[in-house]
Amino acid sequence: MILLIGDGMGQAHRFAGQLLAAGRDGRLAMDRLAILGQMDTTPADPLSFVTDSAAAATAIATGVKTANGSVSIDCDGHERTTILELAKASGRSTGLISTCQITDATPAAFAAHVPYRADQSGVARQYIERAEVDVILGGGAVHWFPAGIPLPASLTVDAPWRGASTEGNLVARAEALGYEFVTDAAELENSIKRRQHTPGGRLLGLFAGQEFFVQTAEGLGAVYEPPISLADLTAAAIAILEHNPRGFFLMVEESAVDRMAHRNNAPLTLKGVLELDRAVQVALAFASRCPDTLIVVTADHECGGLAVASSEDLPYSYEPGGGLLDSLLTGEDGPFPVAGSEHGFVLGWATTGHTAAPVPVTASGPGAEQLAGTIDNTDLFHVLARAMDVCDVPALAVQD
Repeated sequence: MILLIGDGMGQAHRFAGQLLAAGRDGRLAMDRLAILGQMDTTPADPLSFVTDSAAAATAIATGVKTANGSVSIDCDGHERTTILELAKASGRSTGLISTCQITDATPAAFAAHVPYRADQSGVARQYIERAEVDVILGGGAVHWFPAGIPLPASLTVDAPWRGASTEGNLVARAEALGYEFVTDAAELENSIKRRQHTPGGRLLGLFAGQEFFVQTAEGLGAVYEPPISLADLTAAAIAILEHNPRGFFLMVEESAVDRMAHRNNAPLTLKGVLELDRAVQVALAFASRCPDTLIVVTADHECGGLAVASSEDLPYSYEPGGGLLDSLLTGEDGPFPVAGSEHGFVLGWATTGHTAAPVPVTASGPGAEQLAGTIDNTDLFHVLARAMDVCDVPALAVQD
């Protein structure tokens, strides 16, 4: 089972990515899956009907809604079992991947339980000591190394990061527990090659001090040049996890969609969508070899209130200071080319925050039909659990 999450990726984000990469009549890999539905993301938060990533990921991972900021702990303070923990208990291998801190809210909700999402070192400790996640790949190395200790050179290319762990040296702790530790693409490739001859063993890969990107508005130093692609990370995780005859659960998160949408940075938001789509292609290639694999592509929430319009529909004139039109003159929000045509499109933003808009869900494989129509984000947990037969969860009614 492979669950791919585009953090902050709404329907407009996906459609804009399609226009840019595949054109008006083409399809992204994530939109070629057999089943299409949409998912509500509202949290159980008395202060807001708009979710954050912690509450949204908790709903997906546990089937229980919670307040914003809480990670797999319900509104009464009780820990709730996650789908990854159920997969592990059933004898399956497990993996987490993210282009942000691997201990950030979305991946954390699948393998940790903390009252506040900011406790990233606490999350890291739970990954290796409690959940025993087999493959951990992402950024956020600062939360694993002791406070004040310089990080390895390969992790300080973008900034002179120093450790900020509140739990001691978690890399050393992971290695003591049997994890192999890698920090760059070459080390990861060598690890995969060795495992072809001797499968097994856990892997911790940290490839950035913080995120795989620098998040700012356009023109202010924003960068998204990943040290290793999400597709390559996905392929590496599958290569390790697939050796388990009982199967595996893998969660893959592309985080730049959300982070760049918070900054209304259209070009790098689109880059994040396409980075995720290449990872989806890897997942689908595996599913073609193992057709009993459930593939689900969705989001935790929408970010930015994004809208897509034709560049041909722009007004002929305007007064300076007009917001969207000013940004269009600098190329920040378009026009972007529609692939295979002479047309263009532009993007508009309603907010720099999250919205309550439902998000698309596409899926293929066993149980995917239960995701058709409109579902709640807690329903996704039940579909995943049923597909893995890890608990007695009644099937959702299939909607016409």
